[in-house]
Amino acid sequence: MPLHIVVCVKHTPSTIAVDVDSATGQPRTAGLVFAMNPFDEYAVEEAVRIKERNPGSTITALSLGPDADQAVLRDAISRGCDAAFLITGPEVLGSDSYATSRALAAAIRKISEQKPVHLALFGKNTNDGNSGVVGGMVAAWLDWPGVLSVKKIQAIDESAATLWRMMEDGIDVVKVGLPAAVGTVKEINEPRIPSLKGKMAAKKAVIAKWTAADIGLKPEEAGAAGSPSRLARSAPPPPRPAGLRIAGATASEKAEKLVTTLIERKLI
Repeated sequence: MPLHIVVCVKHTPSTIAVDVDSATGQPRTAGLVFAMNPFDEYAVEEAVRIKERNPGSTITALSLGPDADQAVLRDAISRGCDAAFLITGPEVLGSDSYATSRALAAAIRKISEQKPVHLALFGKNTNDGNSGVVGGMVAAWLDWPGVLSVKKIQAIDESAATLWRMMEDGIDVVKVGLPAAVGTVKEINEPRIPSLKGKMAAKKAVIAKWTAADIGLKPEEAGAAGSPSRLARSAPPPPRPAGLRIAGATASEKAEKLVTTLIERKLI
């Protein structure tokens, strides 16, 4: 039975080796290559698999960021999404997780006015901010049920979904009413490589753009103005100390020295 799925994606640096400006404490993003947040690839793939199992279903990709972030939405279309919206403009830039989730929820609400949304999918976190809270916060803004750390969508129809949620001590099987927000983990699937046909469709696709005002947000509710938190300073991780090489003429001598070293360092 046809479903309407919104999948939220983010354009992030394709490397974790980001330099930090020592004077400002802010990351240097100039010259970095950006791509779809790796964890969002699993959310997109799961949306496509649901669409394939439910003929007539549609997928809308949604992102927030500068105009250049159209690229991540074209990537989503190349993987099987049908339409895409970008929340953009100077008033939404500088959003923290709170403001981002508020804007995404407002956009989902507007998308749902055009065609009711049954499911909103998110990656478990991003490889830049790594907060992992946006999906749950979107659920709260929409007053929808939210389930995170989902490794399997066992069954889904227009009214409910049965989900496998990863826990520290095992798996919870959860039945949730729709609409709902669901955060996926990488164990859920293996993302496909975009086809040539998909890439061609993405190239021709029209990306709809919305400002904060378009989705009903006031200036003080969006971007840096609507963000209660600020990134005060970033710092690169401290260098790892060099490893210790255990010398010895024989394997038993090396093993004895290793055990002695571990005892001296109170590791055993």
